[in-house]
Amino acid sequence: MSKKVLVPGGTGAMGVYLIPELLKLGYEVDVISQDDVVSDNPNLRYFKENAKDKAYIEKMLKNGYDGVIDFMCYWNEEERRTFPELYLKNTGHYIFLSTYRVYGNAEHPIRETSPRIFDLDVPDKELLCSSGDYCIHKAQSEERLKASPYNNWTIVRPAVTYSKQRFQLVTLEMELVVRRMLEGKTLVLPEPAMEVQSTMSWAGDVAKMLAGILFNEKAMREIYSVTTSEHHTWREVAEMYKEIGGLKYITVDTETFLNIWQPNNVMSRHQLIYDRYYDRIMDNSKILELTGMKQSELMPLKQGLKMEFDALDKENLKWADNASYTRMDEYLAENGLE
Repeated sequence: MSKKVLVPGGTGAMGVYLIPELLKLGYEVDVISQDDVVSDNPNLRYFKENAKDKAYIEKMLKNGYDGVIDFMCYWNEEERRTFPELYLKNTGHYIFLSTYRVYGNAEHPIRETSPRIFDLDVPDKELLCSSGDYCIHKAQSEERLKASPYNNWTIVRPAVTYSKQRFQLVTLEMELVVRRMLEGKTLVLPEPAMEVQSTMSWAGDVAKMLAGILFNEKAMREIYSVTTSEHHTWREVAEMYKEIGGLKYITVDTETFLNIWQPNNVMSRHQLIYDRYYDRIMDNSKILELTGMKQSELMPLKQGLKMEFDALDKENLKWADNASYTRMDEYLAENGLE
């Protein structure tokens, strides 16, 4: 009988590659998401439901899942107490998606044992911990798992991951990066990030890593950075976008950038300063050893970005209203730029 896998939040940048990988391995896969997705594969079902509805999750778990790969972020103590424990009690292997953003800037390359921001004395730490920052909530979820009496969990920490509908540059996403490239408009980037080392991984490689962890006894109660070890400065990444899609960009100081991108948003400021301004040189030897994968087999960044960009249905892309996009236009106009 095939193993059954539940994937809460599985329609995002990594999920779109993970689901086919799990099906290829012969698993039956159920995905919970708020997106409208239809499957024509009898081994794949999508459920448009709230993955933080306890009663609904309890009902779903009666299906008897062998594994759960959990993409959800739990934003408060009640969620952190409720959902991971439900999964741990009712499945053979629970994989929790954390983030490489939990790591501090204390050592390079970054290994799974490297200090986390959570553990370090960083400026504004009290504010950082109280602000609801993504990396803090993920670190708090990690702590709950490590303190639990269960042994059937694995924590994974992806780095910046690009995919079919996700193209990042510093903190900016596809809605700004690709849209402005296609429209021939200039992108505004923060100068302090430009010489900082970044790590961007292709979602297809991350999916293979996750599939290699699932049901692997050696992975129980372990933590893995699921990432490439290839790294580039953000300026080098910007130049890749320039070569691939004609990106035009200028750089500005931190405060000008934040006022354009997300003014008065504490979490956005923390993402920039406590992640994108940190060198992110990753050591992925632990996950490669577990899965038998080789760094030489992973997608090179420029090749992967080009592949995903070329595959975009550019004629039918639809863009929602975006205040950051408008503020960027206004800044450029005020300064006599395109």
